[in-house]
Amino acid sequence: MRIDGRLLPREQGFVYLMLNKPRGFVTTLSDEKGRRTAAQLVADCGTRVYPVGRLDMDSEGLLLFTNDGAFANRMIHPKQELDKVYEVWVNRYTPGGEERLSRPVVLDGYQIRPPRVELFDFHGDTARFRITIHEGRNRQIRRMCEKAGMHCTRLRRIQEGNLALGDLPKGKWRYLTSEEVARLK
Repeated sequence: MRIDGRLLPREQGFVYLMLNKPRGFVTTLSDEKGRRTAAQLVADCGTRVYPVGRLDMDSEGLLLFTNDGAFANRMIHPKQELDKVYEVWVNRYTPGGEERLSRPVVLDGYQIRPPRVELFDFHGDTARFRITIHEGRNRQIRRMCEKAGMHCTRLRRIQEGNLALGDLPKGKWRYLTSEEVARLK
């Protein structure tokens, strides 16, 4: 609720929100290097919230925040096997790139599960994919693209579990509905 344009704090309790994180923001509460943080974009939510997982500074899209630690831990735990869906733009694409991306790969000594890969379009050596992963290793998709001989130029998370980013404007956030939270739990 807003009064005189200011957002009033919600009643005490757990808060769950979704941010459409733009590129150029780090996923942290504060940054010793003075870079812009995703937390600054949700500072007006009425309570202190923490990011659920990460998106690197060069990535954009759906990022959850909450003050519910148990919920956050469930969401990021590998056993949850929560699908994360990304739109991925690459260059150095050659035919068969989607097949190479779909193969099992070892990152940090750990074999990741093969992702689901859909090729949306390509022009010359540039292409756009939809990639679904289950883990969330550091810069996983960018590193998978490199191993497949491609360079990721843009990466946007569009879905986490059954929660889709939809048309939420870049840099804006909204509270999750109780139904959305229940579906994620």
